[in-house]
Amino acid sequence: MRLLAVSIGDAKPVAGKSSGRSGIDKRPVDHPVMIGREGLAGDRIINRKYHGGADQAVYIEGSVDYDWWRSELGRDLPAGTFGENLLIEGLDNRHVAVGDRFRIGDVLLEITSARTPCATFAAHMGDPLMVKRYAAAARPGAYARVLEEGVVRAGDTVDYMPVAGDRIGMPELMRTHGKRLDEDAKRRFLAAPIGERLRVMILAK
Repeated sequence: MRLLAVSIGDAKPVAGKSSGRSGIDKRPVDHPVMIGREGLAGDRIINRKYHGGADQAVYIEGSVDYDWWRSELGRDLPAGTFGENLLIEGLDNRHVAVGDRFRIGDVLLEITSARTPCATFAAHMGDPLMVKRYAAAARPGAYARVLEEGVVRAGDTVDYMPVAGDRIGMPELMRTHGKRLDEDAKRRFLAAPIGERLRVMILAK
């Protein structure tokens, strides 16, 4: 696998929203970028109640899903369109699970949760139905924590290390988001290295 793009965003108003700013409008950069425990250097996170933090430090999308969405939407989608930090060649989001790891040079990432679409995402995409469309497609991107820090740049080799054993995939996380889980499902989810926000949500239901 190869890193197709590294994208960062500044705080900007979102077209279609009457107030507030967001860092969702990310653009690819052609220089090396430091990835630390809280994310990419130069990447702005505005609403930290729902975004960012150690367990959502890096947002990943796969090129297989980008190609699918280009066909589905009938338009070009430059890297960064979905607000992701890293676009990985040959990666299919549907096959990514909690605990999977990605090695990019010195950087080691571990998947923690699935991307949940929101109104800001729909406004950014210019499609009021995009939240429903993204959820129905069941091809969500993935958030990751940073286990080992370092510098990355587009073109770097990506080593994908799928977690062994019981796999909790991104589509399953999307389907169960916000729902009450039975006790068996709770035990499965809580035994995996899921993100803290998701862990709190599960324990509260």
